[in-house]
Amino acid sequence: MSRKLSVALFAPLCLAACASQPTPGAPPTATGQTGATASYGYSSHVPDFATRNYEPFNRQDLVAIAMREWRLFGSPVNDDDPEDRPEPQTAAVKPERAPGLWERVGEYWWIGMEPSMTEASWTGKHDANGQLTDFVHDGNYAWSAAFISYVMRVSGANSRFPYSPNHSTYINAAASGQSPILRAQNPANYTPKLGDLICVGRGRAKTTVNFSSLPTSYGFPAHCGYVVAVNQNGQPFGRQLSIIGGNIDDAVALTHVPTDPQGRISSPSGQSYDTRYPWCAVLEVLFDAESEPDAGM
Repeated sequence: MSRKLSVALFAPLCLAACASQPTPGAPPTATGQTGATASYGYSSHVPDFATRNYEPFNRQDLVAIAMREWRLFGSPVNDDDPEDRPEPQTAAVKPERAPGLWERVGEYWWIGMEPSMTEASWTGKHDANGQLTDFVHDGNYAWSAAFISYVMRVSGANSRFPYSPNHSTYINAAASGQSPILRAQNPANYTPKLGDLICVGRGRAKTTVNFSSLPTSYGFPAHCGYVVAVNQNGQPFGRQLSIIGGNIDDAVALTHVPTDPQGRISSPSGQSYDTRYPWCAVLEVLFDAESEPDAGM
């Protein structure tokens, strides 16, 4: 082969290779993107389809992802009062430690957290060093906020959501206007929509944190769940909606929440209709696209 011919063949190959190399430190391009801008920050932990928003951040995908995770854990429904739930006495009965599921909880941590966070290396039964955790006192590794963060990340929220191992981080971000895709709404006058988060304080915060006290200047224990069904008639409450949350009896579980005929979860005076949960806020999620999933279940 002549030198001239080899150079001619090499040139287009070099151009193709050079064109495929991203600029160091630059966000990925938006090839294939149909909706929101993709330059919201990048993490090697995050699937490319979510980072580059192959589809606009939308309600339908978020609800579908939450329900997929619920089905993976066996579709448990938990309408018990959390104050009455006994703590499992053996590791064998904890779904988060079961084969195939402890790894999934690890993915919630890995994808939902930022790479610099120690929690990113946790699993459903291991700490960041790969050591088995104490299954009796595993509250130190509670993953309900990691589940919320995972669903947000995979559904394409990018860096617009304040990913955190603590629910209060994004409750306060929504209440203070620090997140462009979250807006805190008063449960007394707002009707939750599919994909929204409804939140409650836990422990002392169950009675001390309400909508009027938000945002707080401190972190507090809390729990949030994604609304996956609305305008329901059925047991156990009659009028109700359904939420899916993580780390409910060590699983991803569905909970029914009583509502009034307008679909609200609190009375006009602010009294929660749910005797188990004095809801402190609804976090309205602002999507790039408004494709509505089926509200029925």
